[in-house]
Amino acid sequence: MQRFIDTTSKAEPRQIPRRSVLFSLVLAGAWLDGVGSSWAAGDAPAYRVIVHAENRSSGVSREFVTNAFLKRVTRWPGGDHLLPVDLPPTSVVRERFSEAVLRRSVAAVRKYWQQQIFSGRGLPPPELDAEQAVVQFVAKNRGGLGYVGPGIELAGVKVLAVR
Repeated sequence: MQRFIDTTSKAEPRQIPRRSVLFSLVLAGAWLDGVGSSWAAGDAPAYRVIVHAENRSSGVSREFVTNAFLKRVTRWPGGDHLLPVDLPPTSVVRERFSEAVLRRSVAAVRKYWQQQIFSGRGLPPPELDAEQAVVQFVAKNRGGLGYVGPGIELAGVKVLAVR
């Protein structure tokens, strides 16, 4: 039987049976599968992507939203300037949005922006302190693009379908 070495503690390394490692991986996979299927069963999403109420788009691709937040695209298909806005890095809604839409952790996105800033290629979207501030920003700016949690009131904005 193969064994793995536990090197996480400062004490004498101990061997972990391979069966224990495999069992843990199977349990983690089953848990993740259950999380995915509960979202598919109709649970409320962890975030909503919002745009100005007069924005002509009713839906865009996940790739378009990713490129907007990484500032690889700067205009809406109709020509308006894109103005993405983020929540603080500690926001759970930002974490869920980043993982689901950008397919990167918040830390990875921050690292991307550090590289962009250092090389003089751009600045990240502004970070607003509260979800209601994101709604207000998007409502005041025709090119606004943001995201908020499911419980936030949406005055002057509309939800954008991301496919």
